[in-house]
Amino acid sequence: MKLKVCGMKYLENIQEVASLQPDYLGFIFYEKSKRYFDAAIPKLPKSIRKVGVFVNAQIDELLHKIQHYNLQAIQLHGDESVAYLQELKQQLAAKKLSLEIIKVFSVLETFDFDQLTAYEPLVDYFLFDTKGNERGGNGVQFDWSVLNQYNSLKPFFLSGGIGPADTMAIKNIIKTQLPIYAVDVNSKFELAAGLKNTKQLKAFKEQL
Repeated sequence: MKLKVCGMKYLENIQEVASLQPDYLGFIFYEKSKRYFDAAIPKLPKSIRKVGVFVNAQIDELLHKIQHYNLQAIQLHGDESVAYLQELKQQLAAKKLSLEIIKVFSVLETFDFDQLTAYEPLVDYFLFDTKGNERGGNGVQFDWSVLNQYNSLKPFFLSGGIGPADTMAIKNIIKTQLPIYAVDVNSKFELAAGLKNTKQLKAFKEQL
């Protein structure tokens, strides 16, 4: 089970979390977020993939951030259409940029998984988060039983209000046939917005 820690913001804290060797660290390039990142990313171990989180960003801006920060993955957390993904893939190929694409879908009590079909050839992973007032980091879980209706083989990240006490519930999902690839954590492991509790993260990672 892979671990992604999202919403990183502070230099020293980034280095502390990186020492725990998560698989992904997420940096939010969305100005309306209280975890908005506009600093320099410190040198990270090569095993950690840097993820840029974007919300309805202009493709030119997105490409600039990918190259400037040497991102290994992008997470599209807005209303990006199939046409947007097609254009993005073309531009990435033209610039010979190869990276993972994660498309986020927000879930409540019900969700129409059929809408994912058109996205499947264009992304590497889906990410299921809780629909809320914020574009992520709401600290609220959706009903994971909705995932029983997931009928795709595309691997996905599980997100949305996951906290230190959820390891057993995550292990139960792992036992199912669902293609869960990674767990994405954020606000429930924070001392303040963007400032992660490394002690809690270490214990959580060890229990996964």
